[in-house]
Amino acid sequence: MPSAHILKILVSIALAAVPAIIWTAIFLKKRKEPLGIVLITFVAGMVSVAPIILYKLSWQYLPGLNLFTYFDRFGNNTLGFTQFLYLPVSTLLSFLLVGVIEEYAKHVAVKVADGGKFKNVDDAMEYSIIAALGFSFVENVMYFFYIWQYQGFDTLYLSFVFRAIFSTFAHILFSGVYGYYYGLAYFAKPIYQQDRHPCVNFLHKLLNLKSETVFAEEKITQGLLYAVILHAFFNVMLELNITYIIVPFLIWGYSGLSYLFIKKRSQVEFGK
Repeated sequence: MPSAHILKILVSIALAAVPAIIWTAIFLKKRKEPLGIVLITFVAGMVSVAPIILYKLSWQYLPGLNLFTYFDRFGNNTLGFTQFLYLPVSTLLSFLLVGVIEEYAKHVAVKVADGGKFKNVDDAMEYSIIAALGFSFVENVMYFFYIWQYQGFDTLYLSFVFRAIFSTFAHILFSGVYGYYYGLAYFAKPIYQQDRHPCVNFLHKLLNLKSETVFAEEKITQGLLYAVILHAFFNVMLELNITYIIVPFLIWGYSGLSYLFIKKRSQVEFGK
């Protein structure tokens, strides 16, 4: 490998490490977690990028696996927001699929890394965020290297600022929301005992369903759905070049995450 490529890779890694360290410090400042588990979760988030890369590489040999090609048939159908803002349905479907793949990959990283050590819903949110930072770190390295390689060093600065502040936090937001609902599912039994509704309980008994299991699956599905919608909405804003909405969107997202963290339910220690 040429020395110039090695230099670009090392610089890209250093640049990607900056937002990862800063955002980690922000979210773990008031919540001290074991460094070992934090590192394992971060690395698991990094590794969660690999299946996505392998999936894309497989298209060269098995083009039928490329689900995005099936969306091309909707290319002529558009969603019109204004006279100048319209989005092909194929693009929207692609964004939703990307959201499902990436959000579930990060979620699997958290499940692999947690080892049954979560004490409360807060923990599930925190480690989901750490996994997201690991995922974002690898993604940023690839973006920075690509931009430097093909667009030049002069364009790297703006890319660094945008991805360090906006794209990285967007991943935090999506995974943090998913992590909250994963936490509810993780402690489904005690939480369901507190929240169960008589009508829902009767329905579960009528269908011979284990109530806590159904509750957990509902929350997992709900978390994935919200994370994918937020992810797709963020990508739509970029696609339509309405970036002026991104700042209020992410401010709202930060406020929402903060609210989920301070909810009484999030603080209760169910685990040991």
